[in-house]
Amino acid sequence: MNMILKKVHLYLYQGSVAFFYFLLWPFMYYFSRKPERYKHLNRLRRVWGVVSSFCVGIRYQYHFEESIDWTQTYIVCPNHTSNLDITAMSVLVKSNCCFMGKEELVDGVVTRLFFRTVDIPVNRESKIASFRAFKTAMERLGNGITVIIFPEATIPDTYPPHLHQFKNGPFRMAIELKVPIIPVTSVNTWKILWDDGDKYGSKPGVCDIFVHKPVETAHLTINDADALRDQVHAIISKKIKEHDHRRTNG
Repeated sequence: MNMILKKVHLYLYQGSVAFFYFLLWPFMYYFSRKPERYKHLNRLRRVWGVVSSFCVGIRYQYHFEESIDWTQTYIVCPNHTSNLDITAMSVLVKSNCCFMGKEELVDGVVTRLFFRTVDIPVNRESKIASFRAFKTAMERLGNGITVIIFPEATIPDTYPPHLHQFKNGPFRMAIELKVPIIPVTSVNTWKILWDDGDKYGSKPGVCDIFVHKPVETAHLTINDADALRDQVHAIISKKIKEHDHRRTNG
């Protein structure tokens, strides 16, 4: 697909996202008014993500290492190469959940509603603000709400993207609260839409998402945070390399 077609597809995708957002907005706004309604807001977010993607030929296919019990609370840690990763995680998590994301999303057209209510914005330039955001996340986890954190903290600015180092925050939280971590590997969303698509556009396709078995933390101490971080990084890195190897030799 040449670049002109990819740009046209990107505009169609953005239009689809905007159309269904504003179609569902009255209902999402209602559910965003009280925390006890957030679980319904998350359900609508999943519907919005699936439908707006499907209408332009983008689908999400999940490969589970083992079944996930969504009645439990988790910290979900995916790698991050595309805005589609956000939709993919919204669809994946079947329980009440929230994202942690950069503070700029508070002012986004279609992210404002979520990051002023159910989700948690983080100002990484301020240690105090970051501490408050992680404290809020720990409170949510304590209330049984799964938290989705991209441990790279940003989409890599290199193309093709490669896995960056992980921040320590989610792993320290997991150990302090004895919450399992679910590593998630997105191997090809960047090929369908890299970052926000502005540079290379987008195209129809299937996003393959590998959901690894939860990593237990109940037996760990805070001194194990770096080792836990490296373990999760290695799990995701290995899956990316396996996928690339099969693609090259297959």
